[in-house]
Amino acid sequence: MTATSPRLKHEVKDLGLAALGRQRIEWAGREMPVLRQIRDRFAIEKPFAGLRLVACAHITTETAHLAIALKAGGADALLIASNPLSTQDDVAASLVLDHEIPVFAQKGEDNETYNRHVQIALDHRPNIIVDDGSDVVAALIQHRQHQIADLIGSTEETTTGIVRLRAMFREGVLTFPAVNVNDADTKHFFDNRYGTGQSTLDGIIRATNILLAGKNIVVVGYGWCGKGTALRARGMGANVIVTEIDPIKAIEAVMDGFRVLPMAEAAHQGDIFITVTGNKHVVRGEHFDVMKDGAIVCNSGHFDLELDLKYLAANAKEIKEVRPFTEEYKLKNGKSVVVLGQGRLINLAAAEGHPSAVMDMSFANQALACEYLVKNKGKLQPGLHSIPVEVDQEIARLKLEAIGIKIDSLTADQIEYINSWTSGT
Repeated sequence: MTATSPRLKHEVKDLGLAALGRQRIEWAGREMPVLRQIRDRFAIEKPFAGLRLVACAHITTETAHLAIALKAGGADALLIASNPLSTQDDVAASLVLDHEIPVFAQKGEDNETYNRHVQIALDHRPNIIVDDGSDVVAALIQHRQHQIADLIGSTEETTTGIVRLRAMFREGVLTFPAVNVNDADTKHFFDNRYGTGQSTLDGIIRATNILLAGKNIVVVGYGWCGKGTALRARGMGANVIVTEIDPIKAIEAVMDGFRVLPMAEAAHQGDIFITVTGNKHVVRGEHFDVMKDGAIVCNSGHFDLELDLKYLAANAKEIKEVRPFTEEYKLKNGKSVVVLGQGRLINLAAAEGHPSAVMDMSFANQALACEYLVKNKGKLQPGLHSIPVEVDQEIARLKLEAIGIKIDSLTADQIEYINSWTSGT
């Protein structure tokens, strides 16, 4: 049931959950020192004063700190969920009640509600869009062309979203600057590898309570998310198989000590399948048909399309929930396939997403990317722009400082040497 408040429009499950959300947001903040420093500076400098900002993101305790930082910087911010199963309802309630940030998100919202929330976000007439999968940007381009004039730019932090933005640019419809937060080193090295690796296994264990040691775990895709997932699965004692389409990533997986097989072969052997590709139907009918009875499939890529769930539903005699976020499809061939989290991000559907310490760097990138857009308003060409290297390095420096680690600096002699071409053997 949607709660109501006289102070601002919103759609959250229950404002009565705000106290729990406040407590959990405060706990997450202990592990987010970089974003805290950025928020404190924003509160003084107000870089977003007078600007409307929309964030389409997973409504979690970590995202709350990003929203609070952006509001501290003067933004008129509005939040919607980027995934129907990732919303933490207590966090959404706390953002509305304690921080007066309008949030339109409820865990388990249907696609119609999700799309309506995207339209509500665009009704806010954003000057900046913080996107997670590029749904808001896509809707703006497709349905609200007249609002593009209001836009300074957007930021995007998912691989899927970057793929979509590149396609938009190729087709000539991305007519404003978009900052590629996803490819910042302090984002993808840490968020994708360490965050996805740990939180994916956390989601699987919470949903199933199974022992991973000794299981054949098939990791579909060996990008940064796949690398992290495979590494942590091996650390839990699993036998890891990797599937890939990229020969360079495939040989990297081999050299990292993993078995690499085509999906047609891996489908026979896997006990658990984890998709992390960002592509469509990487596990599909011909794979489901040959899986072991009781094989578990889940997704840690962005959209649920990685699994061909329509095929499963069409070929199931019965579908039943056997545990929260765990559905068993009894197939016509007599075997069953278990789907976790409705094929959506398992680390957010059944668990709490990335650890706060990881998201501290990811959301620091988002916050500084928004500031970069404002500082360079009118100067950036349409298309994708990388986070400046100096911003990336500053985030890493602040993180090291916060955890008490010091590093070396170049001497004057070393600086002269690396900038000279005359010194040789």
